[in-house]
Amino acid sequence: MFCKFGARSRWILPPRLPFRHCRDGFHPCQQLPSRQHSSRFTGLPPERRHAVKLGLPLAVTLLTLGGTGYVAYEQYQPFRHSLLAIVRCSRVAVAAVLGTLDYKITFARSYTSGAERAQGYSRCHTRSAKRVLKALLANGGVFIKLGQHMASLIVLPKEWRDTMRPLQDKCDPTSYEDVEALFLSDIGKPIDELFEDFDPTPIGVASLAQVHTGKHRESGKKVAVKLQHPNLAEFCEIDMEMVSVTLSWIKRWFPEFEFTWLSEEMRENLPKEMDFVNEAQNARRAAANFANVSTSLYIPEVISATKRVLIMEYIQGARVDDLAFLKQEGIDKNKVALELARIFGRMVFVDGWFHADPHPGNLLIRRAAKDSRSPYNFEIVLLDHGLYFDMDDQLRINYSKWWLSLIARTSPKTLEDRRKYAELVGNITPDLYPVFEAAITGRVALEGAWQDESYSGGYDRASSIIDVPPFSEAEGQAIRNAVSNEGILLSVLDVLRRIPRRVVMVLKLNDLTRSLDHALATTHSSARIFLITAKYCVAAVWQDDYRRIQHGLRLYGWLGSLRCFASCWWKYVKGYTTLTIMETVMDMRATLTRLVPMRYACKLTKKLR
Repeated sequence: MFCKFGARSRWILPPRLPFRHCRDGFHPCQQLPSRQHSSRFTGLPPERRHAVKLGLPLAVTLLTLGGTGYVAYEQYQPFRHSLLAIVRCSRVAVAAVLGTLDYKITFARSYTSGAERAQGYSRCHTRSAKRVLKALLANGGVFIKLGQHMASLIVLPKEWRDTMRPLQDKCDPTSYEDVEALFLSDIGKPIDELFEDFDPTPIGVASLAQVHTGKHRESGKKVAVKLQHPNLAEFCEIDMEMVSVTLSWIKRWFPEFEFTWLSEEMRENLPKEMDFVNEAQNARRAAANFANVSTSLYIPEVISATKRVLIMEYIQGARVDDLAFLKQEGIDKNKVALELARIFGRMVFVDGWFHADPHPGNLLIRRAAKDSRSPYNFEIVLLDHGLYFDMDDQLRINYSKWWLSLIARTSPKTLEDRRKYAELVGNITPDLYPVFEAAITGRVALEGAWQDESYSGGYDRASSIIDVPPFSEAEGQAIRNAVSNEGILLSVLDVLRRIPRRVVMVLKLNDLTRSLDHALATTHSSARIFLITAKYCVAAVWQDDYRRIQHGLRLYGWLGSLRCFASCWWKYVKGYTTLTIMETVMDMRATLTRLVPMRYACKLTKKLR
């Protein structure tokens, strides 16, 4: 509507009226603000209005970039991976660099006494390990697995191993909705179609997978269902590359702190552990290797396997170091410790193909059934067959001969053999030999190992591994003094860099058998399990000698081969018989320790000696 107030007036909009027109007439309405007050910027100082004009485009730009980034993060995988890689890599890099600088400063500091130096180094170990632990927990996934591996390396300082040990329990489960989606994508069937009953709550959660229980429709058996975390594969490759780059930077900046072997190990092992078809094949092969052996080992039957879903026989049992369960079932804990040593000894020295991820959580024990082939009243159940390593014949025989040189008493020839085979097995030079020997045996190095006896700390060393006494405070102090020496720590890192990955895994096996022997509170000598290892070494060397004699028949002739055969056979019989007699004596001592009071047992064992 327009109004005209005069002949010369222009048509203009009428003033706003305080009412509105409807079909039933005019109604009053709220007075609207006039146009001259409609702008919210009116009345602001000029400089404020200028700032508002400049800030508005900036805010729009930021909102646009933020929205674009969010959409790219959700919809474009390469962008998401790049962004996460920067964040995750920065966490590890910061922890690693700060830890390395901390070590540099700690080593350069002056100390008034050896005790003060040991305390300072221990605190530095703890600080650095906690930084790395925080980064690993924040990143999760593959990094949890890395920390678990570090916790099991006996050659690392105790502070590092103790700090990383909680990672065994720091794994978040995958939601049930993602589990259902995993079955549909990998098997093509829903859970209800595969199982009569399926427990949605996992009975165990690890860094790579989790385990559920259910009743399998096709077989009618109660089964354990191992499921890989669905989001693991998405970041696995980028995480491995990230660890590799970070450790390469550390090596470039601080050459003496080299950890690149960790990234190499991850890149080789993780793809194997993430393939459950490979795990099923390993389990079947391990079962076949022990099929004709009198053993308490039991390996669960595999029912079916895809790359990320493994269905196997469910086993009800207790942890192998559960002393209350062993007592309740009447199981001899000494025999359990010895059977564990026999199982892993056969894998390493006879088969040359062994389980490479051993820890107490992968070992169950149960009472043997009537139809069991176990020679004892128990069965040891071995789980998690994702990672196995093989040892070529040359490495296996050299490693056996090195162990036999540890069994022999110290002499110039023995010391020469120990260093010779250590170099063949682990590329260990004479200056690094004592660290390597201590890592393998879990004790201070034997007599004659150190060329510089200033590291001995006044501790009397045994002549052979059989003569090693029970662990004492004096030995513990000698170890602490050695670890507090900067040169020893760098030697440990050098040993880890040099030795083959397979030998590193054998270190874990050795540490497992020793730690379980201690956890089971056995009454036999701490050297008892070493005798079992030595017997398998003698057998391995004899088998190798026999093969060489067969192959050299044409070269040496019948007479020469027969002479060589007799010499090797007698050496085998003599060594095996000697070890058997020593086993019998140690078992008698262990029995006396259990049957009679300790003070009388000590007197009797002295007489037996």
